[in-house]
Amino acid sequence: MQQRSSVGDLVGELRKELDRYSPGGKLPSSRALVERFRVSPVTVSRALGQLAAEGLVVTRPGAGAYRAGPPPAAAPTGDTSWQEVTLSADGAADLVPRSVDASGVLVSLAAPPPGVVEFNGGYLHPSLQPERAMAAALSRAGRRPGAWGRPPMEGLPELREWFARGIGGPGRPVTAAEVLITAGGQSALTTALRALAPPGAPVLVESPTYPGMLAIARAAGLRPVPVPVDADGVRPALLADAFRATGARVFVCQPLFQNPTGAVLAPERRGEVLRIARAAGAFVVEDDFVRRLVHEDAGPLPPPLAADDPDGVVVHVCSLTKATSPSFRVSALAAHGPVLERLRAIQVVDTFFVSRPLQEAALELVGSPAWPRHLRTVAAELRARRDTMTAALRLQLPDVSLPHVPSGGYHLWLRLPDGTDEGALTSAALRAGVAITPGRPYFSAEPPAPHLRLSFAAVAGGGEIGEGVRRLRAAYGEVNARGGGQ
Repeated sequence: MQQRSSVGDLVGELRKELDRYSPGGKLPSSRALVERFRVSPVTVSRALGQLAAEGLVVTRPGAGAYRAGPPPAAAPTGDTSWQEVTLSADGAADLVPRSVDASGVLVSLAAPPPGVVEFNGGYLHPSLQPERAMAAALSRAGRRPGAWGRPPMEGLPELREWFARGIGGPGRPVTAAEVLITAGGQSALTTALRALAPPGAPVLVESPTYPGMLAIARAAGLRPVPVPVDADGVRPALLADAFRATGARVFVCQPLFQNPTGAVLAPERRGEVLRIARAAGAFVVEDDFVRRLVHEDAGPLPPPLAADDPDGVVVHVCSLTKATSPSFRVSALAAHGPVLERLRAIQVVDTFFVSRPLQEAALELVGSPAWPRHLRTVAAELRARRDTMTAALRLQLPDVSLPHVPSGGYHLWLRLPDGTDEGALTSAALRAGVAITPGRPYFSAEPPAPHLRLSFAAVAGGGEIGEGVRRLRAAYGEVNARGGGQ
């Protein structure tokens, strides 16, 4: 076995040899495994740890590793049918029953099988993540005085100040006192919706919109009401109509590189959205999720809506996760006025606080010279990947419409020909070796047409994008041949 062999390779070799040992039999020492397979002690330790996690070996500190005994007999299965009645019972007739459907979120979180091109991912490919910079930041953070103590419940003051500078603008400076540190954007959105709307209330959402937000709303017993989006973002006239018709007091939107359409709220609509919400006595939850994933060819970005909001209409959410790693779950929730105390109280009750070492690491990362270099690298790479995917789609799938090519974010939103079966195409694509995201979960009501969302950030590079589009073309042809298309 070569020095560069992976942990997985060593696990496979050791798993084959376990039959040589009786239960309780001792495996060779770590030193012997290092010499035999010519791997590092770290690789051996990790391989034994994985086998222990699988229940195949037992490790005893100072004594070595032993083959595990047979698993205990399965306990008898109980009768859980009573839970169906309890979980479906509605506490009050006027409330909307809560349902927790994570399927739309799992599409972008589930890792596809080996060899499948990942067009359904929601995070940067490991080659684009600042792994060295994050590791160095975490190492430095762990040595900071007090790094392992309890942080302030609102978050470290320096980190709150850093987020505040990015959220505010000349017309509306945001102070650190108006910022709460949260454990990722999903957590921040959950806190915001719980704070702003009681169970059973309507909440206005863009249509289409992020499935994770729809899942949050429905799990809280809220009623998502769609407001259509076009190439310039949400349509103000329809937003005003929706407020009047429903009496909603919350509107959730993504004004910058909206997910999934990639639309940017037009300058003339920004003030209109705030004015309409203010007249309705409503809050706007601004999910500014990919500001740090701008493409190299984008012009100057508009400031967050929160920067133009002196009246406290906007509750702002932003995060470091999309620009770093799915495990770097540090985000900010900003608000102005009495609502801030309610947001703070709900977050404290739900999570207490965000891990201090992670907050310290975030400070180390964004304050290092590596941070702006990373953002520049990602901006150039995302532009190249976007252009590669766009060209491949137009060449190989001319029947599929690409109405908007965004200058930020990590995906494209495709309109399929009328009559195309999204589900059949998604299944056929997976058989062909490419994972895609159907459009249906992005709509809170009936979709106007079939769509797909394709991510270009979670793959290894341009070559994999080209191969993925070729596989998608084959799947599209298969579905059309069976009558699932036009």
